[in-house]
Amino acid sequence: MKDNPDVLALLDGYPEDLRIVLLKIRSLILEIASENDAVGTLQETLKWGQPSYLTVKPKTGTTIRIDRDTSATGDVALYVNCQSSLVSDWRGMFPDITFGGDRSVHFRLDKPLPEPELRQMITMALTYHSRKRSSVRS
Repeated sequence: MKDNPDVLALLDGYPEDLRIVLLKIRSLILEIASENDAVGTLQETLKWGQPSYLTVKPKTGTTIRIDRDTSATGDVALYVNCQSSLVSDWRGMFPDITFGGDRSVHFRLDKPLPEPELRQMITMALTYHSRKRSSVRS
């Protein structure tokens, strides 16, 4: 994946504490995509003004967006398509994490990122379509 200069410029404009956490999540997304053969080619772009990561060849996953959290539930959020079952699945798997509706997971800057759980969520998002296709064939 090529770094998108617009995404990097947006992230550079955030306060340091937000930027550090968002860059950590970005790094996890890139690392997981590069280490997992089930993930298609990843593209970094801006969608709705937010850093976004989508699989393009093949379309194995759903788009992941990350940004500052403008709600009262956290400081940083990871968003997925609300039409997916991902947040519902995660809610059952990780009951101690804060979720927003059917599209987001929220993190506070004053607490460490739950990295093992976040890794699993990112992997599930990046392979969402391929896993759905596999379960239909089974």
